[in-house]
Amino acid sequence: QVQLVESGGALVQAGGSLTLSCAASGSIFSILVMGWYRQAPGEQRELVATIFSTGNPNYADSVKGRFTISRGTPKNTVYLQMNSLKPEDTAVYYCNAVIRETMTTPTRNYWGQGTQVTVSL
Repeated sequence: QVQLVESGGALVQAGGSLTLSCAASGSIFSILVMGWYRQAPGEQRELVATIFSTGNPNYADSVKGRFTISRGTPKNTVYLQMNSLKPEDTAVYYCNAVIRETMTTPTRNYWGQGTQVTVSL
């Protein structure tokens, strides 16, 4: 069984910075991609940033130049450095990973429980 555990959500003032962390644990053979999504009240969950096992990142236009996604050591961790935060960044942030548990099993999509980020004026 695979688990994703996020941490780092907090209340921060506009213009401030915050770093989110996510660690995957359990039966893991390989991780194809890890990423962050967010969901504001009354809104659909949306992609924030993803990073592939090759290290290539992908960002939503709304966060380009402000957020940085990176993989940690070991490679089952992912971070989201968020700078110049705006009130519209307020949301629950979810960690996501596409993981193969064994060499012969298909990949599966996993989600963390979410961490609240609130940006005040």
